[in-house]
Amino acid sequence: MTDNPAVYVVDDDGDLGASVARLLTRHGYAAEPFSDPAPLLAIYAQSPAHCIVTDIMMGDIDGFGFADQLRRIDPAVAIVFMTAWPTTANAVDSVRRYGGLDYLEKPLDEDRLLAAVGEGVAWSRGRRAALARTAHLTPRERQVFELLVQGHPNKVVADRLGLSPKTVEDHRAAVLAKTGTNGLAQLIALAS
Repeated sequence: MTDNPAVYVVDDDGDLGASVARLLTRHGYAAEPFSDPAPLLAIYAQSPAHCIVTDIMMGDIDGFGFADQLRRIDPAVAIVFMTAWPTTANAVDSVRRYGGLDYLEKPLDEDRLLAAVGEGVAWSRGRRAALARTAHLTPRERQVFELLVQGHPNKVVADRLGLSPKTVEDHRAAVLAKTGTNGLAQLIALAS
């Protein structure tokens, strides 16, 4: 097992995918190419990555469909989209609808690719740490947490959940203790 961040490169052009994976490997990543997203999806739960670099236009599953399936398995993986056929609509969709970190045009600019993957790995590590800090919340504590980070005061949280304000205060204290935070601002940052 390597301590290098795991990155998967998905492109139906096998030569290009392998070339991008080699570049990333030379820069310290544990990169592996896939020419089809289906085999990666089949093994992903057992071998998650920090970042996925994926083509948009592929065979049976396009990059956006792949991203949707991947997010259901791992909401903390960073996704960088790449395409030889850039459009403004796809660029916007890649970020807003599919949670992409960046949208790169082929031929790839190596510096921009490396910057996007580096940023993706950092984001993924931070997201995984945040998820780990909230993993031990009870279902009720999670409900309280989600309403608090949306900006609702204790009284509104109590009304929405059918609880007394004192019970919400108790749950809020438990959420703060379990997440290691000391106030609403840190809870909001944790949820971001």
